[in-house]
Amino acid sequence: MHLQIFEICAVIIVLSALFGYLNARFLKLPNTIGLMIVSICFTGFLFVSTIFTDFFFDTAHQFINQIDFQEVLLEVMLGFLLFAGAMHTNFDQLRVQRWPVLVFSTLGVLASTLICGVLTYFGFRLLSIEPRFIHCLLFGALISPTDPIAVLGILKQAGVPKKLETKIVGESLFNDGVGVVVFLTIFHLASGASVTEHGTHSQFQPPVKSYSAVTFQGANQSTSAIESGFPADHQQDETEASHEIEASHETSQTTASPSVMDQIKGVIKLFSWEVLGGIILGLTLGYLTFLLLRSIDDYEIEVLITLACVTGGYALATALHLSAPLAMVVAGLIVGNDTVRGTAMSQQTEMYVNRFWELMDILLNAILFVLIGLELLILNDSITLTFIYAAGMAIVIVLLSRFLSLLIPVRCFAKKLEFVPHTTTIMTWGGLRGGISIALALSLTAEMNRDLFLTVTYGVVIFSIIAQGLSVGKLAKALIGIEADDHSESTETAH
Repeated sequence: MHLQIFEICAVIIVLSALFGYLNARFLKLPNTIGLMIVSICFTGFLFVSTIFTDFFFDTAHQFINQIDFQEVLLEVMLGFLLFAGAMHTNFDQLRVQRWPVLVFSTLGVLASTLICGVLTYFGFRLLSIEPRFIHCLLFGALISPTDPIAVLGILKQAGVPKKLETKIVGESLFNDGVGVVVFLTIFHLASGASVTEHGTHSQFQPPVKSYSAVTFQGANQSTSAIESGFPADHQQDETEASHEIEASHETSQTTASPSVMDQIKGVIKLFSWEVLGGIILGLTLGYLTFLLLRSIDDYEIEVLITLACVTGGYALATALHLSAPLAMVVAGLIVGNDTVRGTAMSQQTEMYVNRFWELMDILLNAILFVLIGLELLILNDSITLTFIYAAGMAIVIVLLSRFLSLLIPVRCFAKKLEFVPHTTTIMTWGGLRGGISIALALSLTAEMNRDLFLTVTYGVVIFSIIAQGLSVGKLAKALIGIEADDHSESTETAH
């Protein structure tokens, strides 16, 4: 069964609408959580149906294998979702909380990556699973950034105090781009490639005429893409790719091994180019969009201009090998700023721009979380009882790593800014993981324990969205009280 792109889109949209109806009619849960629960139940039904016939499962498996989750999320949906989320973020609150948000999204991600990697390395050995330490660090890098899509979709309805919501949302918007760069850097080292001057060209790119996987410049680039463990439907034109592998090996054999200092310089250059470059591009895109919006008063064209900012900006960032997610976040914050809205948009334009991006956010979120549920089908052959135990252990490890990585920064800033009590605890439980972690896990090679870490990542994501997502609002109310947002939010030290 081979479907055209339109047919694949039609099936996904119909399923999203059907699952959304079932949630609205019966479950009445927040859309993000409800859609994922219904899609997981649907996937479970497909597994159970194999007792009687393999037809439904095989048909669904063939269908999902024609969708590359990485490409759909990282190359198509992510820019729109981040821009929409950033547009509706309270810019003034974010400006006040800029320093803790900056620390949480940089040093916090690095600390969590290291802590999670160490705990995973030793913890999994209790289950007789022995991955290499650097592969555990890779897992730490892909699971440490909180997912802005999941966070934005759930916290809006969770009832978390606004100041605390701004910290969690702001952190998730920025640590996504930083986390991807951390992952890319460790991936380089784990695959044996050098992070030198060529390291600055790392980016999510589709390999030669095949569905996307994470590919990198340098030695072993093409090998990593082909050996990534994707199903056969995700690999095409292997003959052409094999020529690239041979050329890559010939190039690497003629290049001297880089020194430790070269590696460190390469890492710094990678961070500087991708992170800072992405932020600068976002500022430029946002300002140019503002100038264009201010010069006319035509809501139809102005909506189109914001759409062009996202599509053109994301493509430009990818071409320049900058952090496209960070560029979209910064551009969205500028366009959504109240000052920009008031000086560049008429009331009618502002209404249409808001409605357009709210609708885009809702539709793409629905599709994304249905896909997350359906992608469980690809784990059919890799799920074992040991891996399930590992997923349970990983849930505890990820929560503990996040708590420890937030502890010192929160206590430092609690004296200078108004932090609600128990900020660390609520931010730990409110740090949701989602599709980005799954997309990164899909890029691991077989040698990097792909089946293990993909299964574990799914376990963490499902627990995060369902268990944490449903209870973060109740936890906040239990710890700081329902009236916390109305009273002066205490400056007592967060715990």
